[in-house]
Parts: sequence; C-alpha cells; structure tokens
Amino acid sequence: MSLSESSTCIIIGASHGGVTAAFAVRKEGWQGDIVVIDSDPTLPYHRPPLSKAYLTSDDSNHSLSLKPAASYEKNNITLLLGKRVDSIKRENNSVILDNGEVLHYKKIIIATGARPFIPPIQGIAQAANVFCLRTHDDVEKIRSAFSTSDKKRVVIIGGGYIGLETAASLKKLGGHVTVLEREPKLLARVTSPEMSAYFQQLHTSNGVIINTSKNVQSIESLGTSNLVHCDDDSNYPADIIIVGVGVRVNQELAEQAGLAVDIGLIKGVVVNEQCQTNDANIYAIGDCAYHHNPYYDRWLRLESVQNAVDQGKVAAASLCDKPACYSAIPWFWSDQFDVKLQMVGLATGYDNFVIRKEIDDENKFSVWYFLQDRLLAVDAINHAKAYVLGTKCLKVNANINKEVLADNTVELSSDIMLT
Repeated sequence: MSLSESSTCIIIGASHGGVTAAFAVRKEGWQGDIVVIDSDPTLPYHRPPLSKAYLTSDDSNHSLSLKPAASYEKNNITLLLGKRVDSIKRENNSVILDNGEVLHYKKIIIATGARPFIPPIQGIAQAANVFCLRTHDDVEKIRSAFSTSDKKRVVIIGGGYIGLETAASLKKLGGHVTVLEREPKLLARVTSPEMSAYFQQLHTSNGVIINTSKNVQSIESLGTSNLVHCDDDSNYPADIIIVGVGVRVNQELAEQAGLAVDIGLIKGVVVNEQCQTNDANIYAIGDCAYHHNPYYDRWLRLESVQNAVDQGKVAAASLCDKPACYSAIPWFWSDQFDVKLQMVGLATGYDNFVIRKEIDDENKFSVWYFLQDRLLAVDAINHAKAYVLGTKCLKVNANINKEVLADNTVELSSDIMLT
C-alpha cells in the first residue's frame, strides 16, 4: 500500500468510535486517504447486542455490522482488519504494523478501546470453557460451548451490567446460571442500593442464583467442567465460566508513543475538549479517552457507545479545522429479561434521590439522583418518558421540584422544573 504522509488519516480501532470517526472525517471534507486498522478480522460491528439479543439469536454476523462493506468503498475508506499497530513513530509521522509494514500519516485517531480484565484467580488459565464477553468471537465461543454442554451450568464472575445481561441471556436459553459478585450488592459502583435490589429481585424471580459478597479464590479443573472456590469455602460447579469484572484500557500504544496518559488506576489517554492529545496531530476517542466533562467538572473515562460516537464526530471536525467541543451528557442502556434500563448522567457523588413509581404500571419507575438540589442522573426502568425528560433537565441544568417529581398522582412532565 502506498500512502502519502501529507494526506492520510489513520484510525486505530474499528468499533463504534473509530468507524464513526472515519465516515465523519470524510463528511467534514477530508480529501486524502482514510485508513482504519483493527486486530479483529470481522467487518466492524455493533458490540452492545453481543451480551443481549445476539447471544440468544440465530442471526448471522451481517446483522451486527455497523456499515455494509460497500459503504467503506463508496467513501474511499480503507479497512485493514486482522492487523495490529505495534507502534507509533511521531518523529517521522509513521505507524508500524505487526507485519512490519510502515504507514505514514498526517493525522491519527486512537480508538483502541479496552480489554477485559482477567483477575489473578488460581487455576483460571487451566480451567475449561472460561470466557470473557467483548468481541464477536467471544460470543461465538460461548454459544458453541453452551450448545454442546449437557448440564449447562454457568457461573458468571461479576455482577455488573455485562455479567447481568449475559446471565439473563443464558437463562433464557435454558442455562442454570449463578452470578458471583464480590461486593455486598450488584452494580455496586454504578447505582443506588434500591436499583441494585431491584435487579437482584429481577434475576432471582427469573431463576438466576445471585450470590453477593463472594470473592472467587480459585478454579479447579475437573476435565470438561470446573469447580469454582470462594474464600468463604463455598463451591460452585460450572460447565461454563464467564468473567465480567471490568476492563483495562488499551493505552499502551499511546503511552509508548510518549502521549500523555493518566495511569492512576489505568485511566486512559488524556485529551482536551477537541479530543486532541498532547500531540496536535493525534486524537483519542471512546473507551480509551480520558477527558474533562464540564457538567460534572471532573475528568472521566466513559465506556458507552454514545461517548465513542460523539467523540468520533468531534475529533473528525477538529482535525478538519472546524470548530468542535465535546461536552455531551453521557447516557447508557441495559436490557435484562423484559426490562429496559435507560440511564442518563452520572450518579456518582449523589447525596439524595427521588424514586418515582408510576401508578399505571408497577414495572415502570425512575430514580432521580441529586447532589443537594442539583440533578446528577436519572435511571429509568421501562420508562422512556422519564429518560427523555431527565435528559432535558440535565442539558439545561434545571432546578427541580422534588415534591412534584415524587407525586405519582401528577403526570410526569416539564412541570417538575422550577423557574
């Protein structure tokens, strides 16, 4: 491949952020080459459905694709899939691929994301059918192992969103599912005790066994199955083990290139409001980017499609010399059994909250988190209206009448906002 240093934009990573950035760069008027590089050989695909609908479906891979292959060709975007960038050489504006190939660049967007964290559990490397769930290949391996298992005993280590979504999906498929969470409650770091209790009850009522305060100490291999040992001497047989205890940021490439990274608890590649690193020619977006959020006035690293997509658009505009600033309110979602959870904002640091339960449907409610009187976040269960209104309130930093909000005899509307 012959690429001109003066005209090439190289994007490292082909998930939501990287693909969005590639098409946005072209839309913003970039006339040169655009090259997207990813170690995953599969045509770039949606990741959120992997632990949800895709795990339980028979759909083929094309239904997950972010864009059809023809779209990349039409927009003159080159995909280098199944290849890895070994290093970035800023001194001569080049990247070195794992096969030794050298590509030159004018601009780079780093969208390397994160990888599953594998805890140092004794015997985990030798155990049979131990999986993470991050890629299409991971899901295919889980489905294959599940379909060939007789007893279908599944132990999920970690009670976060990925662990719970996977638990719900495998339970729907007929698995005997046990979740082991180290903390005293599910979703311990991301939501209120009330919301944690709700999801524990949801899973328990659907036949998932939830065990909290369980610290997995070792895994004993028993041929084609395993025995999971916790430090309280409890044991759990498992034909399949799913590990979902968090991620580690893929920031090594940036760090080796001399870019600024915050290594306190592995926080990510430091960027400004244009998603630009300390090198004016290099940007970072998505799960690997450590940025300042003006609404919360603190530095964040977010793992969400919204964050990756929005930052991809900002980086694209900025490198094409157009004004752009990333200041979005983060939002997320999770599907478990017949429940849809929509979240907007970040509840971290709240000191009070309001639970709004709707009269017409006991399965529809919302939790509004506040720091004193300032709204921080909203969790909405089967309640799109609360999610939309919460988003609106956050964007305008609305002052909210908590008494009206809590009164479910009054229709939920913009009337909760004080003037």
